[in-house]
Amino acid sequence: MDWRKGFSASYYAMVVDPVTWKDTERIDIIGGSISHKESDLRVSGDIDCVRFDYGETWVRVYLDAFQGQDSAHVPLITGLTCCPDDDFDGFYRTNAVEIYSVLKPCEDVLLPRGYYVPAGQVGADAIKDLLKVSPAPIVIEGDSPRLQSNIVAENGENHLTMIEKILLAINWRMTLRGDGTIVLSPKSDEPVTSIDTVENDILEPKIKRSKDWYSCPNVFRAIIDSITAIARDDDPDSPYSTVSRGREIWEEDDNCDLNDRESPSEYAHRRLKEAQNVTETITYDRRFLPDADVTDCITLNLSGLGITGKYRIRSQSIELTHGARTSEEVVRV
Repeated sequence: MDWRKGFSASYYAMVVDPVTWKDTERIDIIGGSISHKESDLRVSGDIDCVRFDYGETWVRVYLDAFQGQDSAHVPLITGLTCCPDDDFDGFYRTNAVEIYSVLKPCEDVLLPRGYYVPAGQVGADAIKDLLKVSPAPIVIEGDSPRLQSNIVAENGENHLTMIEKILLAINWRMTLRGDGTIVLSPKSDEPVTSIDTVENDILEPKIKRSKDWYSCPNVFRAIIDSITAIARDDDPDSPYSTVSRGREIWEEDDNCDLNDRESPSEYAHRRLKEAQNVTETITYDRRFLPDADVTDCITLNLSGLGITGKYRIRSQSIELTHGARTSEEVVRV
């Protein structure tokens, strides 16, 4: 299918066996939405069904797309439902069903007191162990860095919050495929697609751009034991630098988790670059693309609007309607 062009769509859900991770019974749905974000459970969904006769169960929502003679069968979300309320109109019953991502079991299980991940452990392997409370398949892409220092669980620490700490320490990301597979991979600035007004014009006309210059730092101080590392943006070509703005805006981190073989100075420069990523935000609605996920990078080339460059997807919302309309927020890389 050519996802740049229009298509007709239908949606349904399937009950998933948590042991085999395969589809079993079909559930007809009449609408809903699916949301993606960078952190926490990553993915959530709301679907409207006629007679949802299940309690807490694993489900998978599908998009069937049709475009002339071509078609596609795309899983959009796999997750755990809660027991919904019943809405009656006479004898006609409907249910609004919430879907939690496959990371929900990780959020629900506390770690033992005194738990820690030791320095030298391969970060992705430690995350994989913590993910085993979920039945979802796990894929590790690439060679993971090792931890440079111990990461100790705090009071009330659960599996998911510990995973977030390890991801930050090794500078990796965790994404969820529509079939529920959990993917651990390095962060990448390589664009997965390009959106422009000629080759891939999939945006709706209304676009919003905002710039959060007020809180954007141009000096970052990292404190690691007795070592202090300071990174500065003094580049006259950078709109956020001390030179361009004529003043310094500081940010500090005294609880640093360094990557494997990363120096304090390199950590400070990396964190300054990350802190400056949130300065320009673009929001828009577009046609559905199956391979552009939150934390992926895309290229925008809307020269007529003065919007060109590389952006990272921060959030998405997919409406289960005609064409799977997608609302998206991206930040400049």
